[in-house]
Amino acid sequence: VQLQASGGGLVQAGGSLRLSCAASGRTFSSAAMGWFRQAPGKEREFVAAISRSGGRPYYADSVKGRFTISRDNAKNTVYLQMNSLKPEDTAVYYCAADFGLIASRLGYPREYDYWGQGTLVTVSS
Repeated sequence: VQLQASGGGLVQAGGSLRLSCAASGRTFSSAAMGWFRQAPGKEREFVAAISRSGGRPYYADSVKGRFTISRDNAKNTVYLQMNSLKPEDTAVYYCAADFGLIASRLGYPREYDYWGQGTLVTVSS
């Protein structure tokens, strides 16, 4: 499956962005989807994930209450709505997909088989 992330940019602290990840090449509705981010000099970290059906989202504690993950299986797209952005949210954001993950493994980047190219989010103070 091919993943194309978009929607990053420069925003002031307190602002909002919506990231999109368009998928192609395989049955999107069969894949669990995740968003991860990597700041300069840091390891890639989990941000949010959503099950195949979209019925259960998962969030890192650092983004709970501010970010919302959703998916539109008809459009083969997963979204990450980011509100109340902080400078520490600055990173390259990646979307990822996997067709065999169980819920307890959704937060582990090494469990995902497919990755998008990343989109840069910069939050200025």
